[in-house]
Amino acid sequence: MTTLSPAAAADRTGVSIDTLRYYEREGLIGPIRRSAGGRREYTEDDIFWIGLVTCFREAGLGIADLREFVALLRAEHSARDRVAFLRERRAALEHRVAALHRAMEVLDDKISYYGAES
Repeated sequence: MTTLSPAAAADRTGVSIDTLRYYEREGLIGPIRRSAGGRREYTEDDIFWIGLVTCFREAGLGIADLREFVALLRAEHSARDRVAFLRERRAALEHRVAALHRAMEVLDDKISYYGAES
């Protein structure tokens, strides 16, 4: 099995080594296997999980949300519970996207207004 060092995993996933350790400490990834010398060794499965956690963080999910989702995945919860969780977070994300679009429209209006003065 191919494994990556913490530096290689950080480089591949685009997050810092400190973030990898934080995600592991919070139970969002892992447990990460260790070499005989105690060094972390990241597998492809770990890289997938890091990507998933990173995507969810970028979508605005907080650490508590991520803990809840990981618990849904790791425990014997139904697919219905997982889908309900994801639909709720998607709806919240849609509201954020709409608010961002409104903010961009205001910025565009201001750029046009002040740009006319130049």
